[in-house]
Amino acid sequence: MNSLQCVLQAQRSLRWGPLAAVSWLLLRTCRAHCSLPSPASPSPERQENGVQKDFSSRLATGPTFQHFLRSASAPQEKPSSSEAEDPPPYLRKEELLGRQRKVYLETYGCQMNVNDTDIAWSILQKSGYLRTGNLQEADVILLVTCSIREKAEQTIWNRLHQLKTLKTKRLHSRAPLRIGILGCMAERLKEEIFNREKMVDLLAGPDAYRDLPRLLAVAESGQQAANVLLSLDETYADVLPVQMSPSATSAFVSIMRGCDNMCSYCIVPFTRGRERSRPVASILEEVRKLSDQGLKEVTLLGQNVNSFRDNSEVQFNNAVSTNLSRGFTTNYKTKQGGLRFSHLLDQVSQVDPEMRIRFTSPHPKDFPDEVLQLIQERDNICKQIHLPAQSGSSRVLEAMRRGYSREAYVELVHHLRESIPGVCLSSDFIAGFCGETEEDHQHTVSLLREVQYNTGFLFAYSMRQKTRAYHRLKDDVPEEVKLRRLEELITVFREEASKVNKISVGCTQLVLVEGLSKRSVTDLCGRNDGNLKVIFPDTEMEDGINPGLKVRAQPGDYVLVKITSASSQTLKGHALCRTTLKDSLAYC
Repeated sequence: MNSLQCVLQAQRSLRWGPLAAVSWLLLRTCRAHCSLPSPASPSPERQENGVQKDFSSRLATGPTFQHFLRSASAPQEKPSSSEAEDPPPYLRKEELLGRQRKVYLETYGCQMNVNDTDIAWSILQKSGYLRTGNLQEADVILLVTCSIREKAEQTIWNRLHQLKTLKTKRLHSRAPLRIGILGCMAERLKEEIFNREKMVDLLAGPDAYRDLPRLLAVAESGQQAANVLLSLDETYADVLPVQMSPSATSAFVSIMRGCDNMCSYCIVPFTRGRERSRPVASILEEVRKLSDQGLKEVTLLGQNVNSFRDNSEVQFNNAVSTNLSRGFTTNYKTKQGGLRFSHLLDQVSQVDPEMRIRFTSPHPKDFPDEVLQLIQERDNICKQIHLPAQSGSSRVLEAMRRGYSREAYVELVHHLRESIPGVCLSSDFIAGFCGETEEDHQHTVSLLREVQYNTGFLFAYSMRQKTRAYHRLKDDVPEEVKLRRLEELITVFREEASKVNKISVGCTQLVLVEGLSKRSVTDLCGRNDGNLKVIFPDTEMEDGINPGLKVRAQPGDYVLVKITSASSQTLKGHALCRTTLKDSLAYC
């Protein structure tokens, strides 16, 4: 085992220990302390100006890996947002500055990655970087990646192959192009990315975005650098994400990170770490600022968003246990104390009565009655719930370690619909999980028919290393069978979604306008309370806010739309008038 592997092995063995509070640095020039391989020869320009030599000499007097291990014994306090952190000994403060270098960010995967992109950009912007939407003029290209399925990672490998050409053809008169991998793929594969693609300059895991200025400074010296250590407390609570689109009508607000559920198929606990929640006060501050900017919809984000638990205020750390949905269990010891999701949802919904509130992605186990009652009572909390089932077979659900049976899940669906009349449901399903039989598959088909979801996200199973399924189960369903079952699930889902969506025909619904339809410049597109896409002509309409006037709807407007047709994914109609969320209640 070489010394690089020793460093990584030490990280893995201490993942949940004190070292989790420390920033781990991989530098291929660290051979003075770690005996790492020598880097490639620096460019002539850098040899001439002495930057390479200067950096290496300073690095030689810097901390060793043992220094980081010793430092881990004491709790590490993060500097406040107004307090600048001292640079490491091997870098000067000015080397952490972007000096107006242009950064191009590409986002892949879930909504959390969209939010992570905004967080990463907020950190880089404060360090003096500029953002560009033009790949050709970028000095730094950062890919925010996903590892949930093999296909997601293959997309990144293909993209890196394309970027290799761009990097090799870079004019010598320009500064070298730096390429970085951020997020879950960096966390999962670590040094494998460096070994497979030498053109990658830096890696940053989901908990290492604060370290981006330093990693880029190291990369500028011609070295490869990485920080892929997971944290027990990082929530970026003091980092206000930068919204890039001036016409945006909605925003994502991350309220917690990580997941403790340890479902047997899922890589998330290994790429995102343990659950930890932001303080309620910091979330409310962010939502207020978004309201002040005129945004009309906020989606609260988390890998297990409704297991939110803020322990930052001591007076709320009592011995009250978490309430679970009836018939559901957890894979971990019941958690106690803290401000729960119902409290947060209550507070967020009061910030702006004209701002819609959504949340994703929840776990079915975390829907106590107080959450359902709140959704039913508050007009601005959308009557739409994502309820991931994953399978309709109790046997498969047990192998997945989901903590419920089919019967408990169906009972929860009935309880939701009784508690929140007219609620729209969406779900996730996996086709071809380990050991799934044809009978199991038919149980999933029947669940789709029984529940009739408005929206569905369906995928063939993709085994991930490190997961419990990888170590204990056999991926024994042939690929062609997985794909056939997936197609059957998609067909059934669309049939049932079309039926349930057609119930809306003839009804008037409140739609938040997002902009022009992608398929027609004469149509507008928005979403209703159930998060379904609604298309309607871009014509003049009555202005319910200023009676007697005619207006054309703009992004961010609420519009009453009478639905005239429906499919499994889209509703169509014609606009009646512009209105407000409060005034619309008399019509919807």
